[in-house]
Amino acid sequence: MNSSRKPVHLAVYDTLADWETGHATAYLARAGYEIRTVGPTTAPVTSIGGLRVQPDLALDDVRPEDSSLLILPGADLWDTSDDLAPFARKARAFLAAGVPVAAICGATAGLAREGLLDDRDHTSAVSFYLAATGYQGGARYVDADAVSDGDLITAGPTEPVAFAREIFRLLGVYEGEVLDAWYRLFHDSDPEAYAVLEQAGAR
Repeated sequence: MNSSRKPVHLAVYDTLADWETGHATAYLARAGYEIRTVGPTTAPVTSIGGLRVQPDLALDDVRPEDSSLLILPGADLWDTSDDLAPFARKARAFLAAGVPVAAICGATAGLAREGLLDDRDHTSAVSFYLAATGYQGGARYVDADAVSDGDLITAGPTEPVAFAREIFRLLGVYEGEVLDAWYRLFHDSDPEAYAVLEQAGAR
């Protein structure tokens, strides 16, 4: 564990989409990042898949200066209530402090409602999903698997591997042909990519 690196904070809340952040957090942990889970409180939450997660800390106790990255997964709650709006407000604080935020699926709608996508290139599931939030950023929507704009990464729900790729690129976990090989292995099942990763010690 590299103690000089600040932890990566993974937001967890009821109905969170289990599959969207697993590639990112697993390989960040392998690269030496501590993954700390952040809930609305420290009370346990339950994912869409029924996994029960005990958050390491409550949202109010997370400070951008103590973090390398805030990851916001999708969840049904992003679209059915305002319960997760405090997580979008925390994302605003992170971006204002120059600390990266990565949002996937429904979390992109949360950021849109918070006004954080009005002036940044971004993507999501489909453009009209974000348009329904009433946000002003439609002209900055990019039809891509995942999009990075400065310290903000966005992706749609079917692109957890591309989401992870952009996180690794931003944090410098993998670069160049190693990053490309990691993506080809997990997205395309390209057997030749495995050899590249093995040679680089990045499996």
